[in-house]
Amino acid sequence: MARIDHPGSSGLPSVTHMGMRKASRERCFAIGFALLLLLTAGKLPAVPRAEKHETRHQIEHLEDAWRSAILKGNITAMDALLADDYIAISPTGILQSKEQALANLRSGSVQFKTIELSDRKIRMYGSTALVTSRAEVNATSPEGEISGSYRYTRVYVKDAHGVWRIVSFEASRIREPGQSR
Repeated sequence: MARIDHPGSSGLPSVTHMGMRKASRERCFAIGFALLLLLTAGKLPAVPRAEKHETRHQIEHLEDAWRSAILKGNITAMDALLADDYIAISPTGILQSKEQALANLRSGSVQFKTIELSDRKIRMYGSTALVTSRAEVNATSPEGEISGSYRYTRVYVKDAHGVWRIVSFEASRIREPGQSR
């Protein structure tokens, strides 16, 4: 739709709608802002290599401490590892708080004979560490044997005092093709 410019101007037909200039500017600004966000999103401050290595070493040590605490039923060690707002999701989908996890460990109802870990990967995101691993478990519970292969994810967060704590854990049983649930 051709429009005539404001009175007093050239009087020639305009090929642009009068409100389009503002809309174009706003659109260009929005696109530019989105591009700026995309370009800077991956530009988080880099962690020095030595610090990253040391942090990975700390997380590996904490993973070993967790395994030891489970195998030995060490409630004090487990209490120190878990954050107050810790939440776990068991392979059966049951949620478990820190208090429940400590109560289960205290009761000894689940007896872990062995936990063999492999394929551990640690990824760092600032003050958060994400650990994935495979666990070969040999254990029993009041319901029976819970031995088998599992994959798990554990999340550590560095607290205000600089101490790494486990805030989340989730495990899934690995099933071979054709294996029943």
